[in-house]
Amino acid sequence: MVSTRVLRRRIRSVENTAKICKAMEMIATAKMKRAQDQAKAGRPYAEKIGEVISHLVFHSRIGGEAHPLLQARETEKIAIIHFTTDRGLCGGLNANLNHLVAGFIAEQGVSVMLITVGRKGRAFMRRAGQNIRAEFSGIEGRPTLLETLPISRVVIDDYCSGEIDLIYLAYPRFVSTMLQRPTMEVLLPVEPVDLPQAQRGEYIYEPEASTVLNELLPRFVEMRVYHALLELIASEQSARMVAMRNASDSAHEVVEDLTLTLNKARQQTITSEICDICGGAEALAR
Repeated sequence: MVSTRVLRRRIRSVENTAKICKAMEMIATAKMKRAQDQAKAGRPYAEKIGEVISHLVFHSRIGGEAHPLLQARETEKIAIIHFTTDRGLCGGLNANLNHLVAGFIAEQGVSVMLITVGRKGRAFMRRAGQNIRAEFSGIEGRPTLLETLPISRVVIDDYCSGEIDLIYLAYPRFVSTMLQRPTMEVLLPVEPVDLPQAQRGEYIYEPEASTVLNELLPRFVEMRVYHALLELIASEQSARMVAMRNASDSAHEVVEDLTLTLNKARQQTITSEICDICGGAEALAR
């Protein structure tokens, strides 16, 4: 039987851990609502700008070749913008993303390079010996579009120069507080959505549609990278809140089990002492 002193020390240690987990849960809860609102607010804009680009592609009359960001090429080199968090303690969020990207890379028969956003993905891919083109970290809190422009600029320049033939976004899509779905989407070349016949009406653009399209395409790529970061932050805070709540509940269960064990040890100690006293008294009586 473990001594009561050791059991009391374990109980205090687990109680302190439970307090830390509870505090982290409360912090994540406070940040979660704002992050979720940002991610959800950006979705209508992302969908609408996609429709506008599709309409411009459908109606533009561009002489010669299409814009480089619209040109599909034979795939010989692939790049993945891999979004993960800088910190852990958010359940299986990062593990699910890393496994998704690693499985995708294993299935490819061509060269794949990574642009990691977040320390967890960078560390995992370094251990796996993957080719990392660029690394970004430290983007937390309430990021602005300006903070993600370096990421967008790297992929736009690489694609326009022909160094990369296909670029993917890998990020957790926020579905609900309990569910964050690992997602991989094609970022480049830009794939216009298929517009219904009712939305193919003629519009007058000033300047002409081709000029607007050429200016809007880089902004569209920048917006998608920024929105993926917002989805990551919303997913991170939601996953951390749930993980810390589960950890806090588990810690309380451990405290209850240790308290029960402590009470049994104390009872055993008391019983043993009573037996010793009775035995001594009996011996003196003889």
